[in-house]
Amino acid sequence: MGGVITGFATISVIIAVGYAAGRFDVLGDNGRQVLTRLAFSIATPALLFTVMAEADLSVILSAPLVVTALSTFAAALLFVVVACVRRWGVGYSTMGALCASYVNAGNLGIPIAAYVLGDASLVAPVLLLQQLFVAPVALTIFDITTAEERPGVWRQLTSPFRNPVVVGSLLGLGVNVAGATVPTVVMDPVALIGGMSVPAVLLAFGISLRGRALPGRGPDRWPVLLSVLIKVTVQPFLAWLIGAGLFGLSGETLFAVVVVAALPAAQNLFTYASRYDIGTTLARDSVLLSTILAAPALVVVTVLLR
Repeated sequence: MGGVITGFATISVIIAVGYAAGRFDVLGDNGRQVLTRLAFSIATPALLFTVMAEADLSVILSAPLVVTALSTFAAALLFVVVACVRRWGVGYSTMGALCASYVNAGNLGIPIAAYVLGDASLVAPVLLLQQLFVAPVALTIFDITTAEERPGVWRQLTSPFRNPVVVGSLLGLGVNVAGATVPTVVMDPVALIGGMSVPAVLLAFGISLRGRALPGRGPDRWPVLLSVLIKVTVQPFLAWLIGAGLFGLSGETLFAVVVVAALPAAQNLFTYASRYDIGTTLARDSVLLSTILAAPALVVVTVLLR
């Protein structure tokens, strides 16, 4: 349990620092917006470039990745079905689906995988899935739904290639596939810039909590509660059901898949929501509640499967 405690404690401290910065107006009125833009346009693309350039692409054809993909899509689809019935809108429903299925595989998944699972590379499948497929599709939907004029077919098709987050991932993947070695004089500055991504996202998230009501209240209450319920309980159950029932996974492999699925919603979803001004409260409250509830959920998973 050391990895779970360490991972959550680290995130909590940085969010608390962000809250204090907002409480005492350290960064001014636009501090959160500046941090969000820094993370979205510069730091996160740099981070994803380094991650994709060094990822083990052999996991693309692995059973754990297929299980992760199926459980992710099933969790997202469950939210979308309810959203369609409730007519929550395309952009808002997409954000909710992300909150229900897009796991914090980076800044929380890596330490938990290292300390709990004994191998940080076990989060690679979900990182690849999210950065190479889920994020580009979701960000394209946001680009299209927030455009002032309905974009043409060509603009819709090329939308992912104009998004800095997607571009950073694709460039890193291209370097990886080509087997190229990025010169140290280039990679080191990129890695240094990428190192700002997680702290910037968490600090902006902390600032956003200042003066806010308790999560899970107001007009976003039911979408928030639905996304958190799916994320914390349904998605890990689906991962276990699909992994054990359809693919015959067992032991450490099944445990790893379920642990990854039980991770909370990723903090960078709040960055996306802020950038596109879509479901900001939904993203903030879902991330906060799922992060709080993920700790006991991971304990339950560990007790049941080990």
